[in-house]
Amino acid sequence: RSRCSPLLSVCSLEETILKLDPEDGKQVMEYFKAHALLIREKNLLQASIREQKKLLVENAKLKNDIAQLRSQLQDKQDKKRRAGTPLPTDQPASKTGATAAQPVNHLPPSSSSHEGGGQTGEEKKRRAERSADVLHGSVSAPPTSDPFCLGAEPRMDASRLDLRVGRLLSVRPHPLSDGLSVQEVDVGENGPRTVVIKLFQRSLVVVLCNVKASKLRGVVSQARLLCCSASDDCVEMLAPPVGSAPGDRVTFLSYPGDPDRELQSKQRVWEVLKPDLQVDCRGVANYKGCAFEVKGKGLCRAPSLVNCAIR
Repeated sequence: RSRCSPLLSVCSLEETILKLDPEDGKQVMEYFKAHALLIREKNLLQASIREQKKLLVENAKLKNDIAQLRSQLQDKQDKKRRAGTPLPTDQPASKTGATAAQPVNHLPPSSSSHEGGGQTGEEKKRRAERSADVLHGSVSAPPTSDPFCLGAEPRMDASRLDLRVGRLLSVRPHPLSDGLSVQEVDVGENGPRTVVIKLFQRSLVVVLCNVKASKLRGVVSQARLLCCSASDDCVEMLAPPVGSAPGDRVTFLSYPGDPDRELQSKQRVWEVLKPDLQVDCRGVANYKGCAFEVKGKGLCRAPSLVNCAIR
């Protein structure tokens, strides 16, 4: 009996409760199922919080390493600049000899001979101030032409997707296609967005909001509803966690960052990321093992499918 699958155990429990209490048995089972889902989501959230703490510690270490590398790089660049510029000699000489032997350089007219001795200190001071400004974000990082420059290449991960919770407001048949419907979806903006998709009956959905608007059979579709499918005949809409509201952001703990205003078709961001969007064996939607999460409310999941693709 201990080796029976959880599904058989639930079915036998449901049959037992219905026999004991035919009238309220279904409500009792719904309560048990909801309570089990809440416990599972709580465990997942606790695991996510532990992972977040680890990532924060690693992030602090990386910031410290980056600051040190930037300081070392700036020192090397300053040394190269000083090596290519003639510096005043430190040999003692008389006033007349110093005036006669002083080389002609291309410094600005305002610079005088007595600044040569204090030049190194001033450069160090300016360098320290610039490093501090870079770390606090008040000035820009080194130019992208530098091979050691960080952030030169755009990131390619799920943080670029503007995923939000949406609520279906209305559905009407597509005027030119029997297999499509035109749906109005509230995503927390001033007005609803129009989405052209196959007919699905679900109140709360996960919406990709920064796709480029396009016409489908003559009707402009302004967003994309995420669904999961095990086959062409078995398709379900992703379900946000209980308590979600239209406009809530769907984020990824391991991939922080602000989404693009609009996904550029030339970069093919959606096409590149889509193969890594999956529903795992627990029914949780994830990107490379990192769950779709509405902060403080829970995880997005498939209603009944597992181990399938998201599209």
